[in-house]
Amino acid sequence: MSKKYIIGVDEGSQSAKIIIFDLEGNIVCEGKEPLRPYDLPEPGIVEHPDDDWWDAICVAGKKCMANFKGNVEDILGIGLCTIRFCRAYLKEDGTLAQPAMSWMDVRVSKPYEHTNPEVRYVTTSSGYITHRFTGEFKDTAANYQGMWPMDTDKWEWLPDGEQFDYYGIPREMLFDLVMPGDILGYVTEEAAKATGFPKGLPVVATSNDKAVEGLGVGCTGKTTACVSLGTYIAAMMQGTENPKNTVNFWSNFASTPHNYLYESNGIRRGMWTVSWFKNVLGKSYEHMALDEGMSAEEMLSVEAESVPAGCDGLMTVLDWLAPTDALYKKGIMIGFDGRHGRAHMYRSILEAIALTMKNRVDEMCEELGVTLDNIIITGGGSNSDLFMQIFADVFGIPAKRNVVNGAAGVGAAICAAVAVGAYKTFDEAVEKMVKVKDVFEPNKENVELYAKMCPIYKDITNHTDAVLKKTYEIFK
Repeated sequence: MSKKYIIGVDEGSQSAKIIIFDLEGNIVCEGKEPLRPYDLPEPGIVEHPDDDWWDAICVAGKKCMANFKGNVEDILGIGLCTIRFCRAYLKEDGTLAQPAMSWMDVRVSKPYEHTNPEVRYVTTSSGYITHRFTGEFKDTAANYQGMWPMDTDKWEWLPDGEQFDYYGIPREMLFDLVMPGDILGYVTEEAAKATGFPKGLPVVATSNDKAVEGLGVGCTGKTTACVSLGTYIAAMMQGTENPKNTVNFWSNFASTPHNYLYESNGIRRGMWTVSWFKNVLGKSYEHMALDEGMSAEEMLSVEAESVPAGCDGLMTVLDWLAPTDALYKKGIMIGFDGRHGRAHMYRSILEAIALTMKNRVDEMCEELGVTLDNIIITGGGSNSDLFMQIFADVFGIPAKRNVVNGAAGVGAAICAAVAVGAYKTFDEAVEKMVKVKDVFEPNKENVELYAKMCPIYKDITNHTDAVLKKTYEIFK
């Protein structure tokens, strides 16, 4: 019996990644193409140049298919995942009426204004790419959060009326909605030539990128959390309810029908701060690491392994990017004495990430009324054994990481595998396609130490904010 394959499309803020998986979740081949720098014509306007979303997918697709050594007839389908909170205005024929808007564009947080007479449709990044692949005017219901006339309880457009009208988008300008795991359409001849994908291949709906990532790491069930280590670090949990007016988390659509993804408050410039510290050390440190046969990150990790848990009292507050409602906040390292060096500083940043997320997850779990028993760490930072052990010790439960770090690609492939009947349920597909690489067990002594640090750490800014408010008046 010939082997079967699934294509996962994962287009984020910076690149398009195309990965072909087998039905056991193993990566067969992949292709990647960076997106071009944003156009910033005026303050608050952040646009993707030309047809950048589609162009990057086409280049990445051809790279991927060039590396594929199997039989193209054994590819079963495509799972489509794109960045959330974006907006595209299309002409009657489905081409862009104007440049697509990034999630950072101020216009996506406001009601639609019909100022361009060429605009016939208003949709998301996934809706636009669906049309480019299939010619259909369909989209996943699970990528419509924010300023859209969406009934988040029913996963469908709001009924006509005052509430619908608030968003400014006439119903005839919106795409038809399908659920995650449903077929959106089939690859057209034109799209096949552009991407290298087989003509007629089913294109399958997923959700928004964070929810697809959550599915791809196996973050299912009410007592499992996933911490996503990116520029913005957040924790996710899944549930069946759609709670409103929450304080410590917000509800998003999950990548499984009629489930919800709960996202905690997070850390702005989270893993960015790790890179910032490495760059502060300069080229000389990178050269020193290369002489030892390591990258700068690997060498920092090795050095930090000799630092005791708690960094001999050195603590870091991760406010390297202040929130808009508290611009006075700054990053802080507090507790220096003569014992401390660069290894302490590096480990202190890692501990700060884990301690911050422990507090954020605890707040979310308390509001949800659940007790966490499973934590999954994903993103580039999870490649560090030291970081994984810190998470296990801070959370006091085993910390898992998976074989495949590109979790959104896996999640997209899972949706497609269910849609084409390769697996009967999402749970079955997750069980077969998501593989745990290893598990880090908590160190009892370190767990006890971090449990003492958590409340102290949570309280630091109550004492430092007064100073920062005064210095902010001088150093805006």
